[in-house]
Order: sequence, then C-alpha cells, then structure tokens
Amino acid sequence: MKPYPPKAYVGIGGWTYEPWRGVFYPKGLPHARELEYAGQHLTSIEVNGTFYSTMKPATFAKWASEVPDGFVFSLKGPRYAVNRRVLAEAGPSIERFLQSGITELGPKLGPLLWQFAPHKKFDAADFGAFLDLLPDRFDGAALRHVVEVRNDTFKTPEFIALACKKGVAICYAEHETYTEIADITADFVYARLQKGDEKLKAGYPPKALDQWAECAKVWVKGGEPADLPRVDKKPAPKKPRDAFIYFIHEAKVKAPAAAMALIERLK
Repeated sequence: MKPYPPKAYVGIGGWTYEPWRGVFYPKGLPHARELEYAGQHLTSIEVNGTFYSTMKPATFAKWASEVPDGFVFSLKGPRYAVNRRVLAEAGPSIERFLQSGITELGPKLGPLLWQFAPHKKFDAADFGAFLDLLPDRFDGAALRHVVEVRNDTFKTPEFIALACKKGVAICYAEHETYTEIADITADFVYARLQKGDEKLKAGYPPKALDQWAECAKVWVKGGEPADLPRVDKKPAPKKPRDAFIYFIHEAKVKAPAAAMALIERLK
C-alpha cells in the first residue's frame, strides 16, 4: 500500500555542486547540511553517484534521515550493469547494487534509473533479457525501474511492448540529440529535462515551465500530454501515476531554480 497519493516529484541531479553555493545554497551553509537544505526546497533528487560507486547501507540511511517525509531519491543503476555488450550478463552487477543497502532509504526510495549509452542499439532478445533481471521486489521493498535509452533504434513498437510487459518505465529525455520517447509503459512517469539556459533566471522560460507544469498534471491524473512524441499511438491505461521530473545537465547552475519554479506552479 502506497503511503502517498500519486503526485509529481520534482528535483535535480545530486546535491553537491560548488557553483550552487551562494546561488541555491545560502552563503556560509555548511556543506554537510546541503542535502538537508535541498530536501526542504525540492521534492526529489536523482543520485548520479551510484552509477560510479558502490555505496554502503549506512550512507543510504544517512541520506534518508536528512530529508523530510514524502521526499524521494531516484538512484542511477551502476555503469557495470549497463555499459556491457551483452546485457543479459548484467545479473551479478544488478544484484550487487541491490545488496548495497538501497532499501535503507525506506519509503524515500524512488525509481531505479538504468541509463544506456547513445551507441547502445536495440536488440529485442538481449534487452528483454536485461529487463527480466530487474526484480519487482527486493528485501521486502517494491522496486520501480526506468530505462533511459539514447539510440533511435529503440523507436519501435517492439521495445514499447517489452517495457509494458515488464512494467518498466521509459525515461522521457528532453535533449538536443538524445532519443525522445514519451510512451507510458509503467505505473509512473520519469522525465529528464535537459534544455536549460543559464541566461534565464529559472533556467527555462516561464512559458516552458507553465507547459511542463501542465504535462506533470496530465501525467499525475493518468493522461498523456498530446504534444510529446510517442512510438505506439495506442493510449496507455488511464490511471493516476507518480511523475518524477528532473532538471539535469544543461544550465546546471540554474537547475534548482527551475525545479523550485515548477514545484511552485504545481501547488
């Protein structure tokens, strides 16, 4: 049973970034309190560090203790699982990641993001085998998985059907060059917005933030935004869903401002 009704969770990638000090974080704020501060102003963070390093259970428990109830962390799955020629052989890497203590986050554990390189092409058998390695539950916790694919070979109904069958979300990536797929294939939606502009106060024009707020509301209510690109034109089942939206990469110094501006629009 979910502790919270479906909602939009909005945030940034990580919380340790020097240029945010004095811009997002108040001057003089101890570095050790940056996650606490971010947790008070955002509703989610996507953790990139788990892509590169294996964390300890105590680390996840500490993160959970520093943010308020209702806040969630999305965790990026390790590179050892996704950066391989044969994805079907990723089982041991996935298992090590799950056993690293992620369930110490408790109800603050959000989706697990499996991010693939732009050169990784769609192979139905191998990618399907990878999805089969992603468990629905681990250590008593329900798990939600999302894949971010960046190659246009994934723009095929066969990929959409595979994701639907497994209940794995497909990340919608707003990006200049990455593949954009907005098909809804799970009981939640995941979006990474990567077209920020450092010259703008909130990283995005107000009109764009208004549009993303409307998209978020549509997703949470169970619909599909009409102006986002889908591969399979059949509508997804209409049911309320959590939506996870992150301002990532481009105009990173303005990402917290963009996230807070979107959160304000969703109140």
